[in-house]
Amino acid sequence: MSRAPSLNPFLFIAAKPTGGRSMGVRQARSERALAEALRREKMVLLRTWKLPGFLGGERELTLKDHAELDSQLAQLLSRGVPLVEALEVAASVVTEASRDRIDRLREQVSAGRGFADACKAAGGFDIVTIAVYRAAERTGDLAGACERLAVGARRQLSVRGKAATLMIYPAIVLTISILVGIGMITVIVPMIAGALQDAGRPLPWFTIMLMNTGLFIRANWLWFLTGVAAAAIMAILGRKEIVAVLARVARRVPLLKDVVLAQESARFFSVMAAMTRSGIPLADALGVGVRAIGHPKLHHDLDRLRQRLIEGGVLRTLIDQVESMPMATRRLLIAADRAGDLEAAFDALASDYTEEVDRRTERLLAALEPLLIVVLFLIIGTLILSIMIPLMGIASSGL
Repeated sequence: MSRAPSLNPFLFIAAKPTGGRSMGVRQARSERALAEALRREKMVLLRTWKLPGFLGGERELTLKDHAELDSQLAQLLSRGVPLVEALEVAASVVTEASRDRIDRLREQVSAGRGFADACKAAGGFDIVTIAVYRAAERTGDLAGACERLAVGARRQLSVRGKAATLMIYPAIVLTISILVGIGMITVIVPMIAGALQDAGRPLPWFTIMLMNTGLFIRANWLWFLTGVAAAAIMAILGRKEIVAVLARVARRVPLLKDVVLAQESARFFSVMAAMTRSGIPLADALGVGVRAIGHPKLHHDLDRLRQRLIEGGVLRTLIDQVESMPMATRRLLIAADRAGDLEAAFDALASDYTEEVDRRTERLLAALEPLLIVVLFLIIGTLILSIMIPLMGIASSGL
């Protein structure tokens, strides 16, 4: 099966309809495809430069674009709009970076290719989405599958939003603390400690150490900024390893580990709900759903469940052995299996765990506030004490 040409990054200059010039970087299959995309925006391509692939290679379709695309397709297809026309409309609601991919998808569908195969060839669609589309094509319910995928994407967006809030809040507090600390150690501490030292007052060793550190940073500020920039670049290049380490730590920290497990469970049940309602066999759905989670214990237990299910095990017995899931979740799945309504149970659990992430995130943020105050004191308070202790020594001596 042939694959559509990949996207390449281009630096371009184009003429606007108002007479001005527009310059930017955009991905396209070729210079001709870029000119056509700009023409649809009423711009005329003047000049292009092809950039190295590492500066802007083809990226995955974002979760937000997935939600918008599937939502539009569900609405239009359910009302009898042909798929090609529905894709043309859907291209207008996704972000600019994804429009070319949707246009490629529409071209392949209009050429007679199956929708799932076209998504795979266009790139950017994960295995869960492609599997659901393929099953929906067999059952003739592509609109329903798109609706389920849109609901699942919105649930995942909600979970990611809570995770972002959880990380942004302490990051802002720590960043402000570090910036204030750098300002104090480079300006205030050297100024006051230096004045006391010039007056012949004895200073504690840690005050002298902080003063010398601040003076060193001031004298070598260019090297200091270079080091900070180098550390930032190394962090960006090694972000995958850093994220992996942070994920391992998060799975062991009290309160935070419960949030992580709830997030992983919400993602898993959201995937399972979308796949089983599209007619995909449970073992195949489990194979895809397990890949969507990164929690080692949960991943291991669910993968073992799938293997034993394929070998002929009884689902309700195997579910009870997934100890990484709460007892209530296992009992609900066992009852749903007996009633033959696992699809509804997966959907309900996806909603329940999304709400559980909200509750646990609020509790964790409430616990983080006093902890951040302590960290703030350790950073800023240490610098203040380095000044206050000499001053209190002078006051106690009566000088």
